Amino acid sequence: MAGMKQSRLFTKTRKEAPADEVSKNAQLLIRGGFAHKEMAGVYAYLPLGLRVLNKIEAITREEMNSVGGQELIMTSLQSKDTWDKTGRWDDEAVDVWFKSELAAGGEIGFAWSHEEPIAGMLKNYISSYKDLPIYVYQFQTKLRNELRAKSGIMRGREFVMKDMYSFCIGEEDHNKIYQDTIDAYNRVFDRVGLGEDTYMTFASGGAFTQFSHEFQTITEAGEDVIYINKEKNIAINEEVMNDETLAELGVTKDELQEVKTAEVGNIFNFGRQKAEDVGLTFKDETGADIPVWMGSYGIGITRLMGVVVEKFADEKGMVWPESIAPFRVHLVSLAGNDEEVADFAEGIYDNLCERGVEVLYDDRDERAGAKFADSDLIGIPYRVVVSRKTKDEKQFEVVERVSGETSFVSEEELYQRFANVTD
Repeated sequence: MAGMKQSRLFTKTRKEAPADEVSKNAQLLIRGGFAHKEMAGVYAYLPLGLRVLNKIEAITREEMNSVGGQELIMTSLQSKDTWDKTGRWDDEAVDVWFKSELAAGGEIGFAWSHEEPIAGMLKNYISSYKDLPIYVYQFQTKLRNELRAKSGIMRGREFVMKDMYSFCIGEEDHNKIYQDTIDAYNRVFDRVGLGEDTYMTFASGGAFTQFSHEFQTITEAGEDVIYINKEKNIAINEEVMNDETLAELGVTKDELQEVKTAEVGNIFNFGRQKAEDVGLTFKDETGADIPVWMGSYGIGITRLMGVVVEKFADEKGMVWPESIAPFRVHLVSLAGNDEEVADFAEGIYDNLCERGVEVLYDDRDERAGAKFADSDLIGIPYRVVVSRKTKDEKQFEVVERVSGETSFVSEEELYQRFANVTD
């Protein structure tokens, strides 16, 4: 749907966020009607918020498909037996499990990641070296029993992640998809507006593997600290900052700048160990059984949304990059009781929609100041104002949200600007 009338949105803007919400991203998303806070670290996404998430997903999907990824969706309920094989069912190894007892007996977990179950599933589809490589990915709601949940949608107990998994014959093939995915991730972050301040860092693998690479975006709202050298394009996580790492990367600590960041993506090289643990093998050309070489690649979809809010919001509200904004144009009618202007504004809305322009039409019976304040809060890239003056002078006021610059265009120029289509 290209257009939506604001009067029909069941959500309403709010002047204040919930008193217990301390993060800027969640405060603004709740106030703007993008999200609803269910409890700490758990948020529902409302129509405006879902449109943003769908656009982030679409960009990510395009880039995962570009490297040969095949989309699927796995189950959230997880078998204890599956994770016991790698030792990661144990709460000492993974401290974020949500677990429950089945009424019929036995214990289940709620997925915090999917390496083991996807590897187990692929035992049904991989038998020969001719079956490889395989790259599969999903958009999945993950559940993690996080101790801290004070960063809004940037650290949730329930969140949407894109996770891709690679299955290769050996290290050479793995290294190719690893680099291809790095390139694809950089394109994702560029396209959502975060590329300039997002760095791939050398990091600890945590519960996944010994070492990994993370993608970290500079923001004061972040929970991580990294050290960067912009000229050499080097970034190191605080947790692995030591003489050995510095020597390997060819920098000294004096050359690095300390910055606060939020993790927006990560990639892991598992080698053959995980496949060996779960019994995922293939027969090579000699007929020998060889464990598959595995990799894992994650992007936090809801977290990306939160980081974008933190990065670009100003004192008036959110500022969405065009690529992921819920709508491109916020059409604001100041008709009041003037039915002729109201009909004129309705006609502009219909014409924009017919031309495929994504437009939120503020047709509500509200004063101008309230409409403009809501428009600033919601953060759509362009505001187009329709009023008696607009109709009489045949000029539309167009305000850019990011810069605040105002221009005046004719109706034909309006359509050319936003749809590249004229009558």
